[in-house]
Amino acid sequence: MVVQDIQQYSEIRPKARAYFCYLFHKNLPNHLPSVSIESLTARLLKIRGDLQGLEAAYLLDAAGNQVTPTYLKNGKKEEDIGVSRSTRAYYYRAMHERRCTITDPYPSLLNDELTVTASEPIFDENGDIVYVACIDMPLAEVLKIAHPMALESTAGRFFRAAYAAFTVVLALVSLLLFVKGIEGFLAYGAGHYDKIEIKDIFEATILLTLSLAILDLVKTLFEEEVLGRPKHDPDSSIHKTMVRFLGSIIIALSIEALMLVFKFAMTEPHMLVNAIYIIGGVALLLVGLAVYIRFTNLGERR
Repeated sequence: MVVQDIQQYSEIRPKARAYFCYLFHKNLPNHLPSVSIESLTARLLKIRGDLQGLEAAYLLDAAGNQVTPTYLKNGKKEEDIGVSRSTRAYYYRAMHERRCTITDPYPSLLNDELTVTASEPIFDENGDIVYVACIDMPLAEVLKIAHPMALESTAGRFFRAAYAAFTVVLALVSLLLFVKGIEGFLAYGAGHYDKIEIKDIFEATILLTLSLAILDLVKTLFEEEVLGRPKHDPDSSIHKTMVRFLGSIIIALSIEALMLVFKFAMTEPHMLVNAIYIIGGVALLLVGLAVYIRFTNLGERR
């Protein structure tokens, strides 16, 4: 889940930065003749109170030295005054870019969990940076704020459970199709495979193909709707599952049409038109699938 969280963070990073910048600009005084550590500390504590998941808040001077304690959640604090943060990315970027910044996820020194730090330079009336305000947020909390998942709500948990139930049922259907697909071969017993009819092979192939298609659908539903895997992740893109599912259906219908052609050609030639209808349907599905893939690939390039 760590890799997935980082991938999701890369997608919502602009939203997260906009949110933290809004908090800084709303609460912290800037470009004023006199800005005191006390006034900035009071505003940082207000931000800490507003953000339930905030891990730490602190203030640095223009040289990167910490000038306030590290204010933790639940009213706790650590006396880190005088500690140099000048080598930290959140300090360097705030000083270099002269604007609100947000870091990549990194292991926190407080609890070793992935953390994101937002920093805001504080200017005096001459436009010089005098302080850098910093707040640390766990990556999981940032994802909830900037990209709230429906899974966190009551309705989301209900639908998550419903999808889990459907995936279990569909998995059982896939298993039954698989068992039914090989049941015909097992019925002949060992050493009697020469008695297997071509019709049995065709039917077993169709059942196994449908079983694979349903299993592929179960895998995608479970990963995206139950586990909450990001849908924009290229490795879990829903259109790839759609292509595989439709491909399996096309293969199954093609095998069925081929079996009917052989059957009707030997027994009921006047019924061959039914097989032709199925072949026509397969051709339309292929054209539709090709158009779908074409437009989907164009959308991804853009």
